[in-house]
Amino acid sequence: MNRTPLSRRRNLGIIAHIDAGKTTLTERLLWKAGAIHRMGEVHDGAATTDYSEIERARGITIGAAAVNLDWAGHRLTLIDTPGHIDFAIEVERSLRVLDGAVAVFCAVAGVQPQSEAVWRQASRNGVPLVAFVNKMDRTGADFDRVVAQIRERLGARAWPLGRPLGAEGQLYGWVDFVGRRVVSWTDEGTVVRGWNADDERAHAALRDALVASVAEHDDALAEAFLRDAEVDAAQLSAALRRATLAGAGVPLVAGSAFKTKGMELVLDAIVDYLPSPQDRPAVQADGDAGSVTLPPDTDGPLAALVFKVEQQEHGPLAFVRVYSGRLRVGDTVWASHRERSVRIGRLLSIQADRGSDLPQAEAGDIVAVAGWKDAAGGETLSAPARPLRLEAITVQPPVLSWRLTAKAGDLLRLGQALAVLAQEDPSFHAGSDADTGESLIWGMGELHLEVKVERLRNDWGLDVSAGAPRVAYQERPRRAVHGVEGKLDKQNGGAGHFARVHLNLVPREDDAIVFADCTRGGVVPAAFVAAVEKGVRAALAEGPQGFPVVGVEVTLVDGQTHAVDSTDQAFQRAAAQAVRAALGEAGTGLLEPVMAVDVDTPTGYLGDVLGDLQRRGGRVGGIGERDGNSEVQARAPLARLSGYTTALRSLTQGRASATMRFDGYETAVA
Repeated sequence: MNRTPLSRRRNLGIIAHIDAGKTTLTERLLWKAGAIHRMGEVHDGAATTDYSEIERARGITIGAAAVNLDWAGHRLTLIDTPGHIDFAIEVERSLRVLDGAVAVFCAVAGVQPQSEAVWRQASRNGVPLVAFVNKMDRTGADFDRVVAQIRERLGARAWPLGRPLGAEGQLYGWVDFVGRRVVSWTDEGTVVRGWNADDERAHAALRDALVASVAEHDDALAEAFLRDAEVDAAQLSAALRRATLAGAGVPLVAGSAFKTKGMELVLDAIVDYLPSPQDRPAVQADGDAGSVTLPPDTDGPLAALVFKVEQQEHGPLAFVRVYSGRLRVGDTVWASHRERSVRIGRLLSIQADRGSDLPQAEAGDIVAVAGWKDAAGGETLSAPARPLRLEAITVQPPVLSWRLTAKAGDLLRLGQALAVLAQEDPSFHAGSDADTGESLIWGMGELHLEVKVERLRNDWGLDVSAGAPRVAYQERPRRAVHGVEGKLDKQNGGAGHFARVHLNLVPREDDAIVFADCTRGGVVPAAFVAAVEKGVRAALAEGPQGFPVVGVEVTLVDGQTHAVDSTDQAFQRAAAQAVRAALGEAGTGLLEPVMAVDVDTPTGYLGDVLGDLQRRGGRVGGIGERDGNSEVQARAPLARLSGYTTALRSLTQGRASATMRFDGYETAVA
């Protein structure tokens, strides 16, 4: 790996609504930086980062893909993420390990529903952003409107670093406020010149407005501005960097990725305003002696996070962000999920679906460990002598399930394939129906599950068919119950099994599952308390109505052991028995997943769209207008949305579109 100084490293993601042009932008950045010598097109199935057969066939990004490039003496590791809500886990786990991101907006569509979703994900992870208004060459492109939407809909302080020259078919350049330059895009290449007197008259006031806005969040720039001193490019750029890293605002540039216009602007903004690993707050890890702070120090203790696992043709790859220390080929490291040691057999620097061998990785690096068959996302790697745990990756629960049917002779291979898919994707679950024995798969939506079934057919050659969808309901206890007993007493002269527990079960306002031990005097030894918790959580996995139980606190208040016959297994079974009895006494209410639905429809069809949503139990939250279309924001139960996009196309003669995203659980309406 190119050992670029840490201050000149940038680990960043490309995030946006679907079809905003993320993958095309990534392809053009690679080409502009000389990392590839021929540009591939998404619509031709030839983009570097969309390398799977399904991605190329569908023309969408499904899995986040990492690439490396060099620009202006800096090393950039860039992850192209999906835009479809069903693959939000790819964005979440990428942002968890990245230092910055480029948010891409379509100059015609502006801020779209998934734009808001990925923006919130970046904010939640504290990731500084720069913005790129793409597709300025398209009919209907409106730079000022997109900037206004970013400010209004996202609540962001957008700082345009200039203005596009021309628009739609006449897009030809960019006025740079920071460096007082005019950038022209011609058939021969990019031409740059300084401002002349006309440029100064036309744009000086806009530059002053940018300086004033940034000065509100940077003391050094404010001091120069208040002294009425001339603020040069270096001062303004440095202040923009400080303010961006502090999360005060978002620098913004524009262009057309498809026409390769403005790529230098994006690359320069990445280098100038997004953080290096040194600029990010030190991570916190839990160790045997408590919490420890870990700056990105190559000589520090090893702490690395596995953020993604992917099966490729030559075997599994575990993608790793190294936060502290060094990770070397041949090292034996402690893996937190398995709580065991693992040997690092091979390290790779990744360029989409290709890799090159590395002898070691250091703090700030994003690499892949090859050949680690049981790796798990969210796993922390550390030194065996100093085991550490980094914060886990947030995963939303799956909300939709399909039944799978396969030939009898394929059932073993189906089980193996589903295990691989679940290992790759923590938002995908696989199991079986306890009554029928049929295979069940759970995911974030219809497209998510379609892709998984397609992979079963393509990658494993399985002839599978999917049955009717089922919604992932949850249960919540209706009332508290106290002192419920669970007892196992099998003593027949030989090795016995004895355990007695008393539990309280209390509903919670949130969806958490909390276990507490309030016993005194060692009536239940610590080793058996852990077994009780395991039994409690196992019993809560399926409530009286057949769904997981959430929003509950279970407290162990009393118990009894036998000097010889008490075992972990006995306490697990006794605890599970007590929980089932408590749930039966408390009763449970059903919770159903609710989706946020955003519909873009010609206004003439608005009445039909609203009527259909209401028939599906939808609640309209707002209606807006844009370019002769109506934008409807609503919430509706997932169970009532099966086939919605098809029905919407039928209602509107194919002219309306909708996006849906999981928006939480609510009490199910009978």
